[in-house]
Order: sequence, then structure tokens, then C-alpha cells
Amino acid sequence: MAEDPEEMVSIVAADPDQPLSPDESPEMLPLLPVRNTVLFPGVVLPVTVTRKKSIRLVRKAYRGNKIVGVVAQKNGQSDDPTLQDLYQVGTMAKILKLLVLPDGNTTIIIQGQSRFRIEEETQSTPYLTARVSYSPEAFPNKQSKEVKALVSSLKEAAAKMLKLNPEIPQEAQVALDNIESPSFLTHFLSSNINVEVSIKQQLLEINDGVERGTQLLELMLKEIQLLEIKREIHTKVHTDIDQQQRDYFLRQQIKVLQDELGFDGPDQEVEKLRQRAKGKKWPEAVAKHFAKEVDKLTRINPQAAEYPVSLNYVEFLLDLPWAEYTKDNFNLKRTQKILDQDHYGMEKVKTRIIEYLAVLKLKQDLKAPILCLYGPPGVGKTSLGRSIAKALGRQYVRMSLGGVRDEAEIRGHRKTYVGAMPGRIISQIKKAGASNPVIVLDEIDKLASDFRGDPSSALLEVLDPEQNSTFTDNYLEVEYDLSRVLFIATANSLETIQPALRDRMEIIDLTGYTLEEKTQIAKKHLWPKMLHEHGLGPKDAGISTAALQRVIDDYTRESGVRSLERKLGAVARNVAKSKAMKEEFPATLEPKDVARILGGAIFDRDQYQDNETAGVVTGLAWTSVGGDILFVESLLSRGRGKLTLSGQLGDVMKESAVTALSYLRSRAEELDIDYRLFDQYDLHIHFPEGAVPKDGPSAGIAIFTSIASVFTQRKIRSHLAMTGEITLRGKVLPVGGIKEKILAAKRAGVRDIILCPKNKKDIDEISAEYLKDLTIHYADRVDDVLRVALLEEKVARPMKLEVRDEAPVPASPSVEVS
Repeated sequence: MAEDPEEMVSIVAADPDQPLSPDESPEMLPLLPVRNTVLFPGVVLPVTVTRKKSIRLVRKAYRGNKIVGVVAQKNGQSDDPTLQDLYQVGTMAKILKLLVLPDGNTTIIIQGQSRFRIEEETQSTPYLTARVSYSPEAFPNKQSKEVKALVSSLKEAAAKMLKLNPEIPQEAQVALDNIESPSFLTHFLSSNINVEVSIKQQLLEINDGVERGTQLLELMLKEIQLLEIKREIHTKVHTDIDQQQRDYFLRQQIKVLQDELGFDGPDQEVEKLRQRAKGKKWPEAVAKHFAKEVDKLTRINPQAAEYPVSLNYVEFLLDLPWAEYTKDNFNLKRTQKILDQDHYGMEKVKTRIIEYLAVLKLKQDLKAPILCLYGPPGVGKTSLGRSIAKALGRQYVRMSLGGVRDEAEIRGHRKTYVGAMPGRIISQIKKAGASNPVIVLDEIDKLASDFRGDPSSALLEVLDPEQNSTFTDNYLEVEYDLSRVLFIATANSLETIQPALRDRMEIIDLTGYTLEEKTQIAKKHLWPKMLHEHGLGPKDAGISTAALQRVIDDYTRESGVRSLERKLGAVARNVAKSKAMKEEFPATLEPKDVARILGGAIFDRDQYQDNETAGVVTGLAWTSVGGDILFVESLLSRGRGKLTLSGQLGDVMKESAVTALSYLRSRAEELDIDYRLFDQYDLHIHFPEGAVPKDGPSAGIAIFTSIASVFTQRKIRSHLAMTGEITLRGKVLPVGGIKEKILAAKRAGVRDIILCPKNKKDIDEISAEYLKDLTIHYADRVDDVLRVALLEEKVARPMKLEVRDEAPVPASPSVEVS
């Protein structure tokens, strides 16, 4: 609420030219800020006071000498103005009366006494007080012809305003006739003229009375002209009119007002467009096209439907930042620091960005690469684009492509269509205000297509560094250079991206975070963020590393950190509730506190199982939420050589099992296996957790080792896991996802891992701290796998495999999958 006068009726007071006594003009004045009005000497105004400071001031002043300093606010929106928010010249006023209204507000009636200037602030609480100096009225000889002519002109102008404005009560004329003092006349009229507060304040600050009166007369004459125009408009169109005539009347009013106020017509508007075009740094072809479109605009009737369409198009051409570029920040150490602060890990991406900046710094005109950050949800692909823009000092724009199925979203509509718009690429360039922003193409793998076109094909030109310098939007109709734009695409899957589009992008794989990385991210970023969002400070609650790892292991299963952030939010809410209800809670949360807040563990991490059972081998698998260990179980039973596979396997896993069994049969003699066992025993290979679909070329050697173990009844090396595919010739093939698999094995308690030698390059990229206490065995053939995996020692309770001498009933080879 503000101190606004509820009514603007001013009354004549004693002559303000008479100097006040020293007691009535104190050097120290309490300041009462008002907004939307300016108090002049001699004028009486009612003011409603609602601010606590102001209420305290007026009540104390009313009990004392009733003197306050009334000063107008520069900004009427400020509810607690300081000295800098007030004008320096105000009016000392005397409180004539104080009223407390039924709604609790306080209303005072004040009379201006003399003008003053604020010299310095002496106190700010409980209300503003300042040392002031007073400005006496400087009116020359009141009987001079100049003053008499000015007073006469002011009164005549005031009388004319009263006559033209029926809203002003006629009693005001009586008040004007009773005013004798030229000084008070200017104050009275200045207080009541309909102008802005800033203009009234300018009048108040003028010391010379003749100068103030002259400016006041000029303002009044302008007001009279406006009132005369209004009356003329009303006179011209006043009649009994229906709705249609009423609309015409309003348009005529607008037209007359625009003509009088100098609003631009169509010709002036076109001329302004031409002037704006002179400052554009666009190519010559674009300049010619613009001139042609402007000439076409001048030939269109402004009332025609085509006029606003053409006008919007020409204005859009002007709004685009042709050849306007932001300056790149080439401080590579600063860039590295920003990237490290915002994102933990992601060394490949950071190195790639630093390389790009280094080359750009040396070459200056490097075409921007098209980067595609590929990885599971929640690993920070989109936020990484924002960090890159911040590090480069470029504008950042995010463009979500998920579900976009209209080609016009990329290339724009042709202008001939109703409601035509430019494509989102050009629109984002306009929004950025520069031709070299960082544009994040979010979820590029989720582009769709239908009868309206294929947006992914439309992106081929946008994302080709050799072509996008001449990109043509259907709406724009002229070429636009996108070669300086740094496009960063994000995708969760590469399979759904069109091959031609994928070929134009540099794929950077973000495989997700390890347990250690998630722990650091949670400690440095997520937990402080959750505390802030839930009204807690850093000292309110800490969380131990063991508790964070408990949340990560038992309550989340993801590559990113979104679920982790939600779970930490639940923990923070519990702490906030305890604090709000003044309940006791630990200063540092431990794993037991996490279990109490979040309940029982949602996910159980598989742990290595002992090697006392033949046929049980630990494999390694990659999932969309990181690595995991995978058990392969084999079992023999009397039968006719049937192979049964279970565990919801895909085609690749089935083929791996058949290949492993065929190769084992070919090497039976070397492994001391009676060949007749294959025909007299059924083999069942099972992958636990049958509800989870499994497929992929990484379990071949694990299946082979499991079958070899069950047929020989030999133990598997303790704390061993393996991953790799096999061929029918017994060669071990490399697989992917090594980093995730290695970390999953380490979490499960594995100490030895078997890999293909070609996967050594993946091991070299893994930090040494993650390989601590792990021994990597490289096997080029399955014979090497068995030498590492199979022990000569039999299992504790070996199965007795008996071979019948009689010829078995021939059975056709069969594979049963359940």
C-alpha cells in the first residue's frame, strides 16, 4: 500500500510568501515519502498513510510540532524507499488533522509550507530523517507588467480548462478568483494539472517564480489543446448511432488522435524499415530481396489482409542477427574450470570441447562441429550444453525435438500458407540475437515422421558443416549461414537416428556414471542442491559417504543421477520435517538413517557365488542403467541329448549357447569328456531372473565355460567373471561396455576377469583407481579361457556321469527354449 491522496481538492491557505520563523523551519526534518503526487507550498492535501514507518512518523509528529517533510518517490513501486529512491527537493508540511479510519488506515490532512532541499541523511530508522536547507520563493516585483500578464494568462488558461473539462467541480473557479499571490497561484495550478509526477517535481524544483509560471502555462496550453480535440471529436461524431456506427466512431477517434500525436502512417512505417535496413550487415543478395519486399509492401493497401503478412515478413528479416556474432572466450583454463565445476567426470567431452576452442583460437574461422552426446537418461547431456555455452561466452538455446513430426518445424512454412511461420532453427537464431549461439538439439533420436514429412531428413542440411552455410528456410526464402552455430545434439539411442543423419554428427559416448562418480556428484552437487530447495542450510544436515553409497546401491539403478536426486530429495524432506517440528535428527546421516527414511532396499545387487557347484559361471552384462553381473547355470540330466535354454533369452544368446555346445563337442577328447555323454544326457542352460529379457553378444565364453564345467565336474576359479563372444572355431571376440562391466564386477566382489585381448584398449581408458585389486586375464581362444577358469580340482559333490554301453535310441538334434 502507498500514501496516495484520496481526493485532490486543494484549498487556499495563508500567503506562502511570508517567511517562517526558525522554530517553524527546523534544520532536521522527518521525511514522509509519497508516491503519485507532489505537495506544493500553501496547498492542502489529504494523504492516506499505510506503511508502518510512515504511520510511526506522522503519529509522533502530530504529538509534537506537527511538522514533516513531504518528498515524492522516484519509483512508485518501492514499498520501503531509501534516500536514493526520493527526489532531493520536497515541501515542509504541517499536519492539520489526523484521522484513524475504521479499516485501520491513518489519514492525515497536511498543508505545504515551504520548499526544502535534502542535504544529508541523519537516520533511517525508525523512519527517514535528513538535514535540509530551505529554498525561499524568488518571485520578482509582483506589480510588474510581466508578472501581471503571467498571472492573467494562468487564470485565463485555468478558466478555459474548467470550461472544457466537465469533471472538474465549478467550485474550483471560486477558489481561483480568491487567489491573490502569484506564487501560490502557480503552486495551486501545478498541484492540480493533469501531468506526470516527474513533471510536477520539475515545477517544484524551479526557484524562479516567472520561469515556473511560464512552464506551467505551456503545460496548461497543451492540456487545453487536448481537451479541445476531444470536444471536437465528440462534436463531429455525436449522434444516435447503432453498434456499427459506434465502431466507426471509435476508429475515427483513434485516427484523429494518431494524426494529432504524430503516430506513423504506412508511409512513415515503411521509411523507418528502410532506415533500419541501412545498419544491417547482411549479404548483398539479402539486401536486394529486402528492398524488393519493401517496394511490394508500399503497393499493398494497408487495409488489405496481405499487408500485415508482408509487414511481419519484412520485420522478421530485420530482426534476424545477420553476421552478428558474440565474441568467444578463449581462456581455456577458465573453460576447463567451468566444465569441471558443473560436471564431474565426462573427460572425453571436456577434452573435445577444449580441443575445439584451442583450434578456433588459432584459426579464428573454424566451422563448428556437430556434436552428438549419446548416453542414457540423466547423465547430464542437456546441462552440458548449457555449460559449454557459458564457457564459450555464447548465447544458449535449447530446442526439444521429442515427438516433432512436421518437416515445417525445421524448414518453416512457405509464406503462401495462412499462418505461415519460420522454422524453429531460424526462430531460435532470432531469439539468441547472434549468429553463433550454442543450440542444443535435445532428444534427436525421438524425431517422428508422418504424412507431413520427415524432420530428420530436413535436419540433414542443418547438421552438415559443408552445407549449412547456405541453409534456406522456406519462410525466409533467402540463404542463412549456420556454419558458425555450435550444434549439440543429445540422444538416448543411436538405432532410431537415420543413418545419413548419424553420419553427419560426431558421436561422443556418455556411458553413465560409476558408483564412485555418483558419490562425488551427490556430495558436491545434489545434496547441497536438495538442502537449498528444502529450506535447509549446509550446517543443518550432512550425509556420510557410506550413506550416499547406500542410496545409490539399494534405492537406484540407473546410469544417470535423476533417481538419485529424487531419493536425496526424499531424505532432505524428512530432515526438513524434523527441523520444522523441532524433532531430534542426526547432524550427519548414516546408512541406518537412510534405511529408516527410505524403507527397505528396492534393488539387490548380485554378489559373487561360491565355486562349489559345477556349471555356475559369473558373466558380465551391460544394461541401460550401467553394468551388472550375470550368472550362467548348467545342469545335466538323463535323456537323449536335448538342449534346453531358459531365462527369456534373445536370438543372439540362443545362438551363443548352440555355438558353445557344438565347439565343446568337437573338443571333448582333449577335455577328457566321453563323447557318448552328449547323447545320453540332456543339457539345461539357465539364466536366473527369468522376468528380465536378456540378449547381446557378450555371454559366449561364460556359456562355454559353464558347459565345460558341468561335463567335467571341475571347479571354476574363485571370484572370477568373464565377458566375450565365441566363434565356431573357438576364437574369443571383443565386446562393448567394458567400463560398466568392470565396475559391476568390482562391486560384486570379483577379483579376476577374463577378456578378449582386443578389449585392452578399453581397459587403458579406465582410471587406475577403478582397476585396483583386479587382475585382468586376456584370452584369445576358449582354450585360454578354460586354462584360467577351470581348476583340476573336482567340485565338492561331483555328479556321477555314467555312460551306458548299449547303443542309445537315436534322437534328432533339438533345442528347446522356455
